[in-house]
Amino acid sequence: MSNRKPYVREVKATWWKSHPFYRFYMLREATVLPLILFTLFLTLGLAALVKGADAWQTWLNFMAHPIVIAINLVALAGSLFHAHTFFKMFPQVMPIRFKGKTVDTKVLVLGQWAAVAFISLVVLIIV
Repeated sequence: MSNRKPYVREVKATWWKSHPFYRFYMLREATVLPLILFTLFLTLGLAALVKGADAWQTWLNFMAHPIVIAINLVALAGSLFHAHTFFKMFPQVMPIRFKGKTVDTKVLVLGQWAAVAFISLVVLIIV
């Protein structure tokens, strides 16, 4: 048995602040926080819908509060930011080839945004 101690490098809690790439990564990952609240609000809405008209009206009043609206707007912005970074990264991670040539990055990204717009339009028409 060896008496040597392994080298353990000290890692501070703010290690990610020293490099712009890691700051951007942490910002992107932090977009999940308002989305958690948005999901919780919707779950509470479903529970209120099951409980009856009074609970539903209480939930609607809660959703009309300016702080809740602000949280939902931040969640929307975070979701769009997350989608933007994902769509931008997609062609690098999974390049698409068509007839032996790699499809242009801009075409893939615009195609993904077009799909998001189309699906959103369909949902708006249905609802």
